[in-house]
Amino acid sequence: MTGIDDLPVRDELRGKSPYGAPQLDVAVRLNTNENPYPLPEPLVERIAERVREAARDLNRYPDRDAVQLRTELAGYLTRTGGHRVGVENVWAANGSNEVIQQLLQTFGGPGRTAMGFEPSYSMHALIARGTGTGWIPGPRDEDFTIDPAAAERAVAEHRPDVVFLTTPNNPTGNAMPRETVVALYEAAQAAKPSMVIVDEAYVEFSHGDSLLPLLEGRPNLVVSRTMSKAFGAAGLRLGYLAAHPAVVDAVQLVRLPYHLSAVTQATALAALEHTDTLLAYVERLKAERDRLVTELRAIGYEVTESDANFVQFGRFADSHEAWQKILDRGVLVRDNGVPGRLRVSAGTPAENDAFLDAVRELKKEQSA
Repeated sequence: MTGIDDLPVRDELRGKSPYGAPQLDVAVRLNTNENPYPLPEPLVERIAERVREAARDLNRYPDRDAVQLRTELAGYLTRTGGHRVGVENVWAANGSNEVIQQLLQTFGGPGRTAMGFEPSYSMHALIARGTGTGWIPGPRDEDFTIDPAAAERAVAEHRPDVVFLTTPNNPTGNAMPRETVVALYEAAQAAKPSMVIVDEAYVEFSHGDSLLPLLEGRPNLVVSRTMSKAFGAAGLRLGYLAAHPAVVDAVQLVRLPYHLSAVTQATALAALEHTDTLLAYVERLKAERDRLVTELRAIGYEVTESDANFVQFGRFADSHEAWQKILDRGVLVRDNGVPGRLRVSAGTPAENDAFLDAVRELKKEQSA
């Protein structure tokens, strides 16, 4: 039987596994950082209206440059990010993963390298591999923070073409200080002019502010965002970036024509009309996230400080065994491969109660 390794695939793809979390039919699923609240009915009705309007012109290609959508995204960023952003500063694609892919196609590629500080979002390395970009893992301390001096040395040594800074970081949840981002941007420009991508997929859940104001005077800085988390629209697949207009022009050199469907654009525009309602759900999740941190510590677990909609906790002698025992109790969390740790997404109060009951039982079992 023919398998992948029997095909003439690229050498760097051999022996690799695709990205993905288990999709299991269990009562409580808290493993993929989804927003647990369904979209409110008025928004569902507005989506239907906008999609109905778009459907009348599906015989035509969509707006290739998604100007209306980018304008509304710029308005959202300006209102919430502490920095004025115009349509010329914004680009959108099918999920933040496609945004990252387009950035690596533009600024990475064969003969170039990208650096990220691990553990971090594993798709950065996977997309780098898929675009032929060499991947260089950078250091984190034992508490999963980044030591600026050590990180600057790594950038100076390897001189990467692209540097990923993820804040809040997935899977650990901790945010990166503004001063560290500035120091690493300057280090990247000193080594050689490099693109620095700040991945803010979870920033709406943070205790602090967005790093959007850092775009001022830094043409090689990019801030990447998504509508999957705070907007409760994981099924939409809409990501976007904010950057200097020249960066927006550059990524259009590699984007596929008409890459954002008319239906995607219509749905995203409807969601942006209900920003205030959706961000109210974010406030609920932030409170539940903080409750999880407090309760897990009270039970006796080590917990990484979290500015995201999830919490990393441990330590376990065998994290996969602990994952299975929690699953046996009807709760699915994420085993990300971080030694001794698991990650749980903040769910509804009832879902979080079920999770906390499961890990209390596990702690008692381990202590017996």
